[in-house]
Amino acid sequence: MEQGHTNNEAKGRFIDRINNPADLKKLDIADLEPLAAEIRDLIIETVARNGGHLAPSLGVVELTIALHYVFNSPQDKIIWDVGHQAYAHKIITGRRCRFHTLRKDKGISGFPKREESPCDPFNTGHSGTSISAGLGIATARSVKEDKDKVIAVIGDGAMTAGMAFEALNQAGHTERDLLVVLNDNEMSIAKNVGALSSYFSRKISEPRFVNLKKSLEAFFRSIPSIGDNIFAILKRSEDSLIGLLTPGMLFEALKFRYIGPINGHNINLLIRTFTDVSKLEGPVLVHVLTSKGKGYSPAEENPTLYHGIGAFDVATGLTPKGSDQDPPSFTEVFGKTMVELGAQDKRLFAITAAMREGTGLSEYAKTYPDRFIDVGIAEQHAVTFAAGLATEGLKPVVAIYSTFLQRSFDQIIHDVCLPNLPVIFCLDRGGIVGEDGPTHHGTFDLSYLRIIPNMSIMAPKDEDELRHMLFTALDFQGPVAIRYPRGKGVGVPMNGELVKIPIGKAEVLTKGKDLLILAIGSRVYPCLEAAKELNKKGYSASVVNCRFVKPLEPRLSKMASNIGKVLRVEENTLQGGFGSAVLESFADRGVHNVTVKRLGIPDMFIEHGSQDILRERCKIDTKRILLEAKKLCSHDGPPKKTA
Repeated sequence: MEQGHTNNEAKGRFIDRINNPADLKKLDIADLEPLAAEIRDLIIETVARNGGHLAPSLGVVELTIALHYVFNSPQDKIIWDVGHQAYAHKIITGRRCRFHTLRKDKGISGFPKREESPCDPFNTGHSGTSISAGLGIATARSVKEDKDKVIAVIGDGAMTAGMAFEALNQAGHTERDLLVVLNDNEMSIAKNVGALSSYFSRKISEPRFVNLKKSLEAFFRSIPSIGDNIFAILKRSEDSLIGLLTPGMLFEALKFRYIGPINGHNINLLIRTFTDVSKLEGPVLVHVLTSKGKGYSPAEENPTLYHGIGAFDVATGLTPKGSDQDPPSFTEVFGKTMVELGAQDKRLFAITAAMREGTGLSEYAKTYPDRFIDVGIAEQHAVTFAAGLATEGLKPVVAIYSTFLQRSFDQIIHDVCLPNLPVIFCLDRGGIVGEDGPTHHGTFDLSYLRIIPNMSIMAPKDEDELRHMLFTALDFQGPVAIRYPRGKGVGVPMNGELVKIPIGKAEVLTKGKDLLILAIGSRVYPCLEAAKELNKKGYSASVVNCRFVKPLEPRLSKMASNIGKVLRVEENTLQGGFGSAVLESFADRGVHNVTVKRLGIPDMFIEHGSQDILRERCKIDTKRILLEAKKLCSHDGPPKKTA
């Protein structure tokens, strides 16, 4: 033991030898466990500095090593569902030297990305997509007569997504060669199985067992008259044995050969299993049990907290504490307000899609467990389920990140807005979210919700206004969406008494004669700051907190006509968003001869980086707002002095 340790030190770290998957195959199997430890150390160190998805990535280190040890990426396609499991994959596939840039501006993404590496065959960010994508790739490769393998790794709750079962159903029907690896890191099935099942499942994957089974099937079927009956009886016996010893009956019913569950941290077992499975034809599912947060005790003890986390101290596991003077986040304010409103109205239901903590509903779930529903990663179901509640007079609040609500667009239209049901959508992470990048920015919600009849849309300027908007929405007889940003609030004092905001009513914050600034949501306070600086230059601006994207207040058109110059600012894509609503309103009301400048997210997908950097790049920060305001004001010369 001591001598081996010395030899390894003399050779250097194993991880330093891995620049691509081919390098991994040069190692002895005995070297893979210390390599796993080194990969874990690198992941922990990097996420401690940069933030990221720690617990899910730590749980799949051995699984990742085994997959790359057996299969040949990028020729074989390994598709990672919920891509925050893919940190070890990135390290092995040529991005080790850049891993320190994870989730940083101009650095590598926290999710698989085809632009980064040929070993990333499919971009993933939203869960439940890997089996569908894998089946598509497998079908294409079959048409092209390619013999390489396609592996879809799904897990971390993604099997609650209905799309995953739709894909399994088609894959079983088509009988394409497809390997699905189910990373079960919650161990919800582990109590029903044991060592015997693991051993049995591995044995039935071995080639000699498969060949024997095929020979016996052919023999019994060849017996005249009674062969098919004998085969049917034996087949039922085999299925019963598999169902008794493993949780594979569901997958077998979908025509997958089920292997598992097996220990997802036993590299030798994983390699043997994948080697055997690689010789099988048709759809196969390998069920792997892993421990989320494996190898870092704080993450193992609290995998939910360390699922996605900001920078932290490795030694203690603690994140830097903010000042007691720091304002609460919009998420925290939403959660507290829900608890307050839940005490007042027993009809209030909170619904989320596997994001209880992320949406701030933990306290509500504890206080009113009978009125809290977590549907899992099933946003479409969440929306229609809420619609069903609303038909019976209950008050459902659907709290989902903006980017994930996109998945339920059809249900919002047909099941909520068409019958005009009073469902409240609370869209956390509206706008730029930061380091998670383009799959997680909530920059399209104002556009895709605004086009739907019967939908009303609000966006608070600060955390206190969020409380009043939620209170207002609960009494509204129709669909309402409230959209608010990620991160801390502005720090305004809280108005203890909740008041209703007149639907469509804007709030004039400052009055001026040179420029009309129309702002929504997170951009209101930057616009106020810009107006203050503008005032120092001798110009005055009217700043309006529009509050509503739909309906828009008619008097905005009159204000625009009187002032003649309008700057409107939003943290949403320019196409079809708040600015488009303003221009449409002006056109409908015959507003002419008005100069309008729109600031918002350009027509592109925004990469990952800090919120401040990305807002500056999108030209919606205070500096750019001021610059554009000055341009508009100075267009007709210097400011006019008032008498």
